[in-house]
Amino acid sequence: MNKEKKQIKLLLSGYIIALVISGATAMIVPEGIAWLNKSIPTTWLTIYQWIHFVHLKIQASPKFLLYGYDWLAFAHYVIALSFYGVWKDPVKNKWVIEWAMLSSLLIFPLAFIMGAIRDIPFWWQLIDCSFGVVSLIPLIMIHRRIKVLEIQEREDSRILKFF
Repeated sequence: MNKEKKQIKLLLSGYIIALVISGATAMIVPEGIAWLNKSIPTTWLTIYQWIHFVHLKIQASPKFLLYGYDWLAFAHYVIALSFYGVWKDPVKNKWVIEWAMLSSLLIFPLAFIMGAIRDIPFWWQLIDCSFGVVSLIPLIMIHRRIKVLEIQEREDSRILKFF
Protein backbone atom coordinates (compact mmCIF):
# COMPACT_ATOMS: atom_id res chain seq x y z
CA MET A 1 0.00 0.00 0.00
CA ASN A 2 1.43 3.36 -0.95
CA LYS A 3 2.05 6.28 1.38
CA GLU A 4 -1.09 8.22 0.38
CA LYS A 5 -3.41 5.27 1.02
CA LYS A 6 -1.82 4.68 4.43
CA GLN A 7 -2.30 8.33 5.38
CA ILE A 8 -5.90 8.29 4.14
CA LYS A 9 -6.65 5.18 6.21
CA LEU A 10 -4.99 6.64 9.30
CA LEU A 11 -6.94 9.92 9.06
CA LEU A 12 -10.13 8.05 8.20
CA SER A 13 -9.67 5.77 11.21
CA GLY A 14 -9.42 8.78 13.52
CA TYR A 15 -12.46 10.37 11.91
CA ILE A 16 -14.57 7.21 12.20
CA ILE A 17 -13.51 6.68 15.82
CA ALA A 18 -14.49 10.28 16.64
CA LEU A 19 -17.91 9.76 15.02
CA VAL A 20 -18.49 6.56 17.00
CA ILE A 21 -17.44 8.19 20.29
CA SER A 22 -19.62 11.20 19.53
CA GLY A 23 -22.52 8.85 18.88
CA ALA A 24 -21.89 6.96 22.10
CA THR A 25 -22.01 10.20 24.10
CA ALA A 26 -25.47 10.91 22.66
CA MET A 27 -26.78 7.74 24.32
CA ILE A 28 -25.70 8.91 27.78
CA VAL A 29 -26.88 12.52 27.64
CA PRO A 30 -28.70 12.44 31.01
CA GLU A 31 -25.70 10.91 32.77
CA GLY A 32 -23.23 13.14 30.92
CA ILE A 33 -25.10 16.33 31.74
CA ALA A 34 -25.47 15.22 35.39
CA TRP A 35 -21.70 14.67 35.51
CA LEU A 36 -21.02 18.08 33.92
CA ASN A 37 -23.45 19.70 36.34
CA LYS A 38 -21.36 18.35 39.24
CA SER A 39 -17.98 18.96 37.61
CA ILE A 40 -18.15 22.50 36.25
CA PRO A 41 -17.01 25.03 38.85
CA THR A 42 -19.64 27.52 39.94
CA THR A 43 -17.05 30.25 39.30
CA TRP A 44 -17.58 29.59 35.57
CA LEU A 45 -20.92 31.25 36.08
CA THR A 46 -22.27 31.46 32.52
CA ILE A 47 -21.32 27.89 31.61
CA TYR A 48 -22.42 26.56 35.01
CA GLN A 49 -25.83 28.26 34.76
CA TRP A 50 -26.40 26.91 31.25
CA ILE A 51 -25.39 23.33 32.13
CA HIS A 52 -27.50 23.48 35.30
CA PHE A 53 -30.50 24.70 33.26
CA VAL A 54 -30.02 21.91 30.71
CA HIS A 55 -29.60 19.34 33.51
CA LEU A 56 -32.89 20.39 35.11
CA LYS A 57 -34.73 20.26 31.77
CA ILE A 58 -33.36 16.81 30.93
CA GLN A 59 -34.28 15.51 34.38
CA ALA A 60 -37.81 16.82 33.87
CA SER A 61 -38.13 15.27 30.39
CA PRO A 62 -40.11 12.07 29.94
CA LYS A 63 -37.80 9.12 29.23
CA PHE A 64 -39.42 8.45 25.86
CA LEU A 65 -38.19 11.86 24.60
CA LEU A 66 -34.63 10.83 25.41
CA TYR A 67 -35.11 8.02 22.87
CA GLY A 68 -34.35 10.69 20.26
CA TYR A 69 -30.76 10.75 21.54
CA ASP A 70 -30.51 7.01 20.83
CA TRP A 71 -31.48 7.71 17.24
CA LEU A 72 -28.94 10.53 17.13
CA ALA A 73 -26.32 8.00 18.21
CA PHE A 74 -27.52 5.56 15.56
CA ALA A 75 -27.19 8.30 12.91
CA HIS A 76 -23.56 8.80 13.97
CA TYR A 77 -22.89 5.07 13.57
CA VAL A 78 -24.53 4.97 10.13
CA ILE A 79 -22.54 8.01 9.02
CA ALA A 80 -19.36 6.30 10.24
CA LEU A 81 -20.30 3.24 8.13
CA SER A 82 -20.64 5.44 5.05
CA PHE A 83 -16.86 5.87 5.05
CA TYR A 84 -16.33 2.16 4.34
CA GLY A 85 -16.36 2.90 0.61
CA VAL A 86 -13.61 5.49 1.05
CA TRP A 87 -11.60 2.91 3.00
CA LYS A 88 -11.94 0.38 0.16
CA ASP A 89 -11.43 2.73 -2.80
CA PRO A 90 -10.67 6.35 -1.89
CA VAL A 91 -10.59 7.68 -5.46
CA LYS A 92 -13.85 6.07 -6.53
CA ASN A 93 -15.59 7.18 -3.33
CA LYS A 94 -14.11 10.66 -3.02
CA TRP A 95 -17.68 11.98 -3.15
CA VAL A 96 -18.27 10.66 0.39
CA ILE A 97 -15.53 12.95 1.69
CA GLU A 98 -16.94 15.86 -0.30
CA TRP A 99 -20.41 15.12 1.12
CA ALA A 100 -18.94 15.05 4.65
CA MET A 101 -17.18 18.38 4.03
CA LEU A 102 -20.43 19.94 2.87
CA SER A 103 -22.24 18.44 5.86
CA SER A 104 -19.63 19.96 8.17
CA LEU A 105 -20.24 23.39 6.63
CA LEU A 106 -24.00 22.97 7.01
CA ILE A 107 -23.56 22.79 10.77
CA PHE A 108 -23.21 26.58 10.74
CA PRO A 109 -26.65 27.55 9.37
CA LEU A 110 -28.31 24.82 11.45
CA ALA A 111 -26.62 26.00 14.66
CA PHE A 112 -27.38 29.67 14.06
CA ILE A 113 -30.93 29.29 12.73
CA MET A 114 -32.19 26.60 15.07
CA GLY A 115 -30.10 27.92 17.95
CA ALA A 116 -31.87 31.25 17.67
CA ILE A 117 -35.29 29.60 17.35
CA ARG A 118 -34.63 27.34 20.37
CA ASP A 119 -33.12 30.13 22.53
CA ILE A 120 -29.70 28.48 22.67
CA PRO A 121 -27.08 30.99 23.90
CA PHE A 122 -24.94 32.37 21.08
CA TRP A 123 -21.71 31.22 22.75
CA TRP A 124 -23.11 27.65 22.78
CA GLN A 125 -24.00 27.94 19.09
CA LEU A 126 -20.34 28.77 18.50
CA ILE A 127 -19.34 25.62 20.38
CA ASP A 128 -21.68 23.64 18.11
CA CYS A 129 -20.08 25.30 15.08
CA SER A 130 -16.65 24.29 16.33
CA PHE A 131 -17.61 20.67 15.58
CA GLY A 132 -17.96 21.65 11.94
CA VAL A 133 -14.56 23.33 11.92
CA VAL A 134 -12.83 20.45 13.73
CA SER A 135 -14.53 17.96 11.41
CA LEU A 136 -13.37 19.81 8.31
CA ILE A 137 -9.67 19.59 9.20
CA PRO A 138 -9.18 15.82 8.73
CA LEU A 139 -11.67 15.78 5.84
CA ILE A 140 -9.66 18.39 3.94
CA MET A 141 -6.47 16.45 4.67
CA ILE A 142 -8.08 13.23 3.38
CA HIS A 143 -9.46 15.00 0.30
CA ARG A 144 -6.03 16.37 -0.60
CA ARG A 145 -4.46 12.94 -0.29
CA ILE A 146 -7.19 11.42 -2.45
CA LYS A 147 -6.44 14.01 -5.14
CA VAL A 148 -2.76 13.02 -5.03
CA LEU A 149 -3.75 9.36 -5.22
CA GLU A 150 -6.07 10.14 -8.14
CA ILE A 151 -3.21 11.77 -10.05
CA GLN A 152 -0.92 8.82 -9.27
CA GLU A 153 -3.53 6.34 -10.50
CA ARG A 154 -4.05 8.33 -13.73
CA GLU A 155 -0.30 8.39 -14.36
CA ASP A 156 -0.02 4.66 -13.60
CA SER A 157 -2.81 3.87 -16.07
CA ARG A 158 -1.13 6.02 -18.77
CA ILE A 159 2.13 4.15 -18.23
CA LEU A 160 0.35 0.79 -18.48
CA LYS A 161 -1.42 1.87 -21.68
CA PHE A 162 1.93 2.91 -23.14
CA PHE A 163 3.30 -0.60 -22.71
